Amino acid sequence: MNLINVRTFFLWISRIVFGVVFIFSGFVKAIDPLGSVYKFQDYFLAFNAEWLFPTALPMAILMSGLEFVIGFTILLGIKMRRSAWGALLFMAFFTPLTLYIALTDPVPDCGCFGDALIISNWETFWKNVVIFAASIFIFIHRERFKPLWTEKKDWYLAGLVAVFIFWLSVYCLRNLPIIDFRPWKVGNNINELVTPTPEVADTYLIYQHKETGERQEFAPSDLPWNDPEFMENWEFVDQRRVVIQEYKEPAINDFVIMDEFGDDYTEAYIMNPGYQFLVIAYDVNLTNKRAFERHINEFAMNAENHGVSLIALTGSSFTNIDAFRHEVQAAYPFYQSDEIALKTIIRSNPGLVLLKDGVVLAKWHHRNIPEFSRVRERYMNNRE
Repeated sequence: MNLINVRTFFLWISRIVFGVVFIFSGFVKAIDPLGSVYKFQDYFLAFNAEWLFPTALPMAILMSGLEFVIGFTILLGIKMRRSAWGALLFMAFFTPLTLYIALTDPVPDCGCFGDALIISNWETFWKNVVIFAASIFIFIHRERFKPLWTEKKDWYLAGLVAVFIFWLSVYCLRNLPIIDFRPWKVGNNINELVTPTPEVADTYLIYQHKETGERQEFAPSDLPWNDPEFMENWEFVDQRRVVIQEYKEPAINDFVIMDEFGDDYTEAYIMNPGYQFLVIAYDVNLTNKRAFERHINEFAMNAENHGVSLIALTGSSFTNIDAFRHEVQAAYPFYQSDEIALKTIIRSNPGLVLLKDGVVLAKWHHRNIPEFSRVRERYMNNRE
C-alpha cells in the first residue's frame, strides 16, 4: 500500500469516526433538549454563573444542531472547506474544556451523549483527543475532498439537515423525547429499578490438619461436622469468598415520596398494584399553571370518580405547595420529592405518568394530556 492509499484510508476513517460520533451526539441531545438544559444549568452552577440560566435553552438547541450538521456534512463530504473549519474550531474549544472538567470534576459526567451513553469526564476527554486528531487530519487535507454534488445542491442539503435537526429539537421540547433513555421510560418496572442488586457469593471454609499442616477447602454444606475424627484432627484457619454477582446500586436511587410530616409513601404509590397517576411538577413556581386549571384538575376529578389514585409530586416547599394548590384549585394530594429525580421522570413541567404495579404504562407532556375517558379506554379496558 503506497503513501497515497494510506492517506486516503485514514481520511475515510477520520471522516467516518468524526461524522458518526458528531451525528450520534447531536441527535441524542436534540431529541432531549431539556436534558441538555439541565446539564448546562449544572455547569453554570458549578462555575458560579447562574446569570447564564436564561441562555441554557438556546445554547442546548444550538449546540446539538451544530454537532449534528457538522457531523453530517463531514460524513457526506458536503462543503468540506467550511465543514473542516467548523469541526476544527469546535474541537479546539471543547478538548481543553473537557480536560479542565476532567481535572476539576465540577460535574459527575459531561453529558456529551445525553442520557443515551454516560461516560466519565476522563473518558470524555480521551474521546475528544481522538476526535480532535481526526478533525486536524481532515482540516489539513480539506482541499483534497472533491464535492459529490454542485455547490447549490450542497447548500440545499446542508440547509435541509439544519432545518430537520432544529425542528426535531423544538418538537421534542414541546412534546416528549421521541426516544427515552432514562430509567422511567415506558415499559420499565420501577419496582425493580429502585431495588439494589444484592451481592451473591460462595464461602469456602479452610481447615488445616493439626499434625501434617495439610489444608482443605469445604463449602459449608460439605463440611463433615458429624465426623468426630475430622473435628479432632482438623482446625479452622481461614475462609475464602468467591463473589458470583457484584452488589449494584439501583438505577433509581434518589426517588422518594414524602408528605409534610416526613412520612415516606414511596412504596405505597410506586408498588400500587392498581393504576396510579403521578402528576410531575418539579417546581410549582415554574410550572404551567394553565395546564392544571384547564386539564389536570378535571382529569384528577374523573380519576377519583372512577376510583383511580392520582397524586402530584414536586420539589417545592410545602409552603409554596399550599399557595399553589389554592391558586389553581387543586383538590388532590401533593407530595414532596427530589427535584432532580422529577426532572428525570418526565421532560415536562407539569407532566403526567401512568403506572400499574410499578410498571410505566404511559407518559404525557402537559400539552398532550388526553381526556380521562380516552386513557381509561386504552389502558384500563379490563377495569370494571
